Amino acid sequence: MNNKEFIADLAQRAGYTQADTQKMVTEVIDSMGSQFAEGDSVQISNYGTFEVKKRLERIVVNPSTQQRMLVPPKLILNFRPVAYIKEALKDS
Repeated sequence: MNNKEFIADLAQRAGYTQADTQKMVTEVIDSMGSQFAEGDSVQISNYGTFEVKKRLERIVVNPSTQQRMLVPPKLILNFRPVAYIKEALKDS
């Protein structure tokens, strides 16, 4: 499902126009992005938690050349779904 299909489906379910739905989705995503920039997590009830984690620096080895490289630390976005979503995915 791409963005256009998602907005059309959400607009139909919520009873709003596609333009209004697009604005609302954009605002939610922008708000979540600003929380992530501050290092905060975002919890959506009955769905899951998005949190920013720091991945430490590490050494990796290129298997073909055996050259060792240092990968710098970076921030990653992690998602933990609620238990019933995990179960639904496991069963399917």
